[in-house]
Amino acid sequence: MTSETITNIANVALTLSFIIALMFGIAQVNTAKRDRRERLTLEVMRQFQTREFVELIDFISRNDLPSNWAGLQKLPAHERILLIQFGQQMESLGMIVADGLINIDLVDKTLGSFVTMAWEKSKPMFTDIRENQPDPFLGEYYQWLAEGIDERMRKNPRKPFHERRKRW
Repeated sequence: MTSETITNIANVALTLSFIIALMFGIAQVNTAKRDRRERLTLEVMRQFQTREFVELIDFISRNDLPSNWAGLQKLPAHERILLIQFGQQMESLGMIVADGLINIDLVDKTLGSFVTMAWEKSKPMFTDIRENQPDPFLGEYYQWLAEGIDERMRKNPRKPFHERRKRW
């Protein structure tokens, strides 16, 4: 064998090694990305299942919400804190969906029309705060999420799972 043949074989071997390493690296990155997304999805689902979140759902569902900043300030501290906490959680959820970290299907399946109902109840308050505080970005991801779910429900209403899937 000539040194030129040995050099060519070595170059081919190096190229193949590089290609295999690159493919392995891409596969590892994709696996890590999927694992992170799954962990975040599970964490978000756990947040929806806490007693604290259920209390927020109950509070929002059963009470009239203030229509402006002044009305929010007049609420007892505990109720004001509940509203602020709920707004922050919905804003965070909207951000997570907007960034593509979790799928909007998850929110639709777990909270669905509650998100849109809660937004409609709190919209006057958010609008007032945006205009009069001013905080023009307050609740922007919450609004985006609620409007997106509402649009999905109107354009493509999903059939309940128990009606779509056959029994065991």
